[in-house]
Amino acid sequence: MLISPAYAAPEQPDPLISFLPLIVLFALFYFLIIRPQMKRAKEQRKMQESIQKGDEVVTVGGQLGKVVKVADQYITLDIGGGHESVFQRVAVQSVLPKGTIKDL
Repeated sequence: MLISPAYAAPEQPDPLISFLPLIVLFALFYFLIIRPQMKRAKEQRKMQESIQKGDEVVTVGGQLGKVVKVADQYITLDIGGGHESVFQRVAVQSVLPKGTIKDL
């Protein structure tokens, strides 16, 4: 026999079906990780832009203080005892309710 027997070629799966697990995985990452993180970052940025003189804030380093001066990128905090420190706006972690520092 000079000619080899012909075998049926296996069927190729649909390309969409082979990429479906990757598409589902990306959708899960987007809705469970990426989207909530983007929402939190947007809220944080909005809070940092709305800081006004007289607000009581906490920095990412844990420093509590009352805002006495506001500039474009920097704020000056009165940290007690007549001491003032200059911080970047992005260093503010949260704005506290009025009177919180007096309660401490």
